Amino acid sequence: MRDHSYRLATYAGANGEPRAAVVVDDRVIDVCHALAGRAGKVPALSMTSVIAVLQRWDDMHPLLKQVARDARAGKPAAESLDLSAVQLLAPILYPGTILCAGANYRDHVAEMSKALNLPPEPDPHELGLKPWHFIKASAACVRGPGSRISLPAYSKRVDWEAEIAIVIGRECRNVSVDQALDFVAGVSIVNDLSARDHLRREGVAPDSPFRYDWVSQKSFDGALPFGPWICPIDEFDDLGNLGIRLWVNEELMQDSSSSNLIFTVAEQIAHLSTRLTLRPGDVIATGTPAGCGAARGRFLKPGDRVSVWVEGVGVLINEFTD
Repeated sequence: MRDHSYRLATYAGANGEPRAAVVVDDRVIDVCHALAGRAGKVPALSMTSVIAVLQRWDDMHPLLKQVARDARAGKPAAESLDLSAVQLLAPILYPGTILCAGANYRDHVAEMSKALNLPPEPDPHELGLKPWHFIKASAACVRGPGSRISLPAYSKRVDWEAEIAIVIGRECRNVSVDQALDFVAGVSIVNDLSARDHLRREGVAPDSPFRYDWVSQKSFDGALPFGPWICPIDEFDDLGNLGIRLWVNEELMQDSSSSNLIFTVAEQIAHLSTRLTLRPGDVIATGTPAGCGAARGRFLKPGDRVSVWVEGVGVLINEFTD
């Protein structure tokens, strides 16, 4: 891991409106204010949202790195705020498309096979299979760091899933695995919540193509805590070896590494880009490791506090209510 240059975030401004910011150490600098007088061909006043920043990523990233260098050097810059006094929102309000990988950690697949008394599954690469993703609703599901999330009344088995999130920074279509990471802006964290008791529709035949209810299981209000910020991709030497952990209250539930990914980040991006055009601000949740509640028969309840840590990114914390 390299030292942080800056972290790209969204914060609540003076009137509560979402505004793009760079976080430099423990200070928060509004992007529009930081760029005033230095943006050149980038219209500073238009950079109010993280989506706007990502849409000009090739121009904006070098500028924001310079903002961070100047801030650390004590050079005159825009007024900054203390991070502890700022309310951070979800980094992107709201992603155009959220794509979530299923069954993509070796340790999680092994854990679930054992829990279901099934034989170990072969590596999908050996079967000629491609990565598998589903789409999650954006505005309804996304919640920011520190948000209190109401558990859906229709479910008694809401599960946690710590995941490394990849944020797209350049439009891409039909890209190769070797090219794929060139289209990434940065890395963040999501908790891909699942209502495990609502995957299958009761009364529908097991072989029916209409048996599965992905909306009820995956797209309820608040089903994707996201944050606390986006760390630029060039701060990571190896996306294939990042630690990832999740605690429920103070109990460690998930403790793994992206070295357990079945399909790498690059493989996922390359495959998805053959199905749809990925655009700046799209988010890919890359899969969850072993340690979910489903394998141990334990699920979230009102009052639980969940913390998700990803190496080189930080910690995403949310509390749950009824």
